[in-house]
Amino acid sequence: MAVSLPDRVAPGALLGLLADGELRFGASLAQALGATPRQLIEGVERLRALGIEIDAPGDGYRLARAVELLDAARLRAALRPESRRKLNSLDVLFEVDSTNTRLLGLPPPPVSFADVAMSELQHAGRGRRGRQWLSPFGGSLAMSLGWAFRDAVSAHPSLSLAVGVAVARALEREGARDIRLKWPNDIWFEDRKVGGVLVEVKTEPGGAAHAVIGVGLNLALPASARREIEAGGVRVAAVADACAQEVSRNRLAAAMIDELLSMLGDFERRGFAVFRDEWQALDALEGRAVQILSTPEPVTGTSCGVDSDGALLLDSGGRLQKFVSGDLSLRAIGEPIAPGAA
Repeated sequence: MAVSLPDRVAPGALLGLLADGELRFGASLAQALGATPRQLIEGVERLRALGIEIDAPGDGYRLARAVELLDAARLRAALRPESRRKLNSLDVLFEVDSTNTRLLGLPPPPVSFADVAMSELQHAGRGRRGRQWLSPFGGSLAMSLGWAFRDAVSAHPSLSLAVGVAVARALEREGARDIRLKWPNDIWFEDRKVGGVLVEVKTEPGGAAHAVIGVGLNLALPASARREIEAGGVRVAAVADACAQEVSRNRLAAAMIDELLSMLGDFERRGFAVFRDEWQALDALEGRAVQILSTPEPVTGTSCGVDSDGALLLDSGGRLQKFVSGDLSLRAIGEPIAPGAA
């Protein structure tokens, strides 16, 4: 009887067999995948082309570093029951251009339900103001959550600050210490960037809004990835730097979904004001000398936290000024300016 073979090895399937970092002989890999030796070699080369380090000692293959792959079943099991009930969809992908772009291209989920997408690899991950977000394989967590607001006015710019509070809660649940927030959308540890938030909103017919919340976190960065990111002028840290023990990617992803869903319900009912005190307690720059960029002229002063609408309060020469998130950038005096920030 003739056996139909696949045209090529599915990269996610091959990666799943190699994820534990143990040596796997080529013949057993090919058999497990129902592939020819040539197809196996092509599959390995494709993973390498995507930046995944695979060693090939003797007749076998293994990942240079073991990795905990994202797994939809494990994620669902780790969620709170109320979070599972609020999920409209949960997509765990091998690769994608951008999880935010993917969700923005879909219809909004039903009110009070969420669409969630995450991926092992992002080829066009975006940070704020169109900057590229680098997501090293296995060393980061990139996820997006789609939510439908009944009223577009509810999708206030301060949502990104409330998201920061939710992310900090999730990180604390998983053992991270001293996580701080930098206005308007950065997650910090010891004055270094651990991650960022990107909120994109589409107005829907009838006055509703489809908000997609993107969160990118550095979990464990090899030295080469740190050098590449810091070459762009951003001082970086990883969640591993803030934790005494290794963090599970699936548990952290579940914790983030839990906290984002909890936050969204409160935010839609009561706005940012209910999160202000918690945000202030996490503020990395309160009382410090800072500079606002991307205004007609840079403004220097002392950061005084935020108001109940999430606007930055800046004491400049004895005069208290308010700045609303948008194309503004905030930096501590002495902090390097990333290319394109000004």
